[in-house]
Amino acid sequence: MKHNISGSSDIVLSKDGSHTLFSSRFGEHYHSSFGAIQESMHIFIRAGLTSITPQNNRLNVFEVGFGTGLNALLTFRHTLSNAVSINYFAVEAYPVGDEVVVGLNYPALLKVEPEIFVAMHHSPGQLTAITPFFNLALMPVRLQDVELESDYFDIVYFDAFSPDTQPEMWVVSCFEKIYKAMKRGGVLITYSCKGSVKRALKSVGFLIEKLPGPPGKREFLRAGKV
Repeated sequence: MKHNISGSSDIVLSKDGSHTLFSSRFGEHYHSSFGAIQESMHIFIRAGLTSITPQNNRLNVFEVGFGTGLNALLTFRHTLSNAVSINYFAVEAYPVGDEVVVGLNYPALLKVEPEIFVAMHHSPGQLTAITPFFNLALMPVRLQDVELESDYFDIVYFDAFSPDTQPEMWVVSCFEKIYKAMKRGGVLITYSCKGSVKRALKSVGFLIEKLPGPPGKREFLRAGKV
């Protein structure tokens, strides 16, 4: 099922009952049509967020490609049942509009107040409290144009559009910037397992591993800074 919400995005119902978007700009879905929540939980939360042991009950997260805000919402929900505070930074060069945000069914499915989800999309470029345990900075810029603090992030969600669609995002210079911004022992998670991506990650020092993917995807990558 698909219906148009704006000139550039269509809301699509994925197979697990959660929404994804189809971008007419890039000709791709934001999340898997096999299940948006299912995919994000499998890749970014279970294999990423929960693989890191927080120091002083705090984690610093960086997302490349905020998109629908699903990964941020799932990360926020993690704070509700775990003793952890999260500083969440994200870049998104093409923010989705308010009419799209309010049409997405994530808050209802995840039992989170919709006002929190909307507040995430309205977050300014500096770190702002969404709740006492979740701070968010949403920067409407490209990864290439943002300055990142060195040795700061525990985990990176790399969720740009695919290497075929956004090749400029999946290059050595971008991964080098991220590598420098990560703590030792930190991890980068991405859905792509393309050979060029693996080579670029390895070239800047990441130790990579392939993990079994969610339904509809054979495998994905977890890359560690050692």
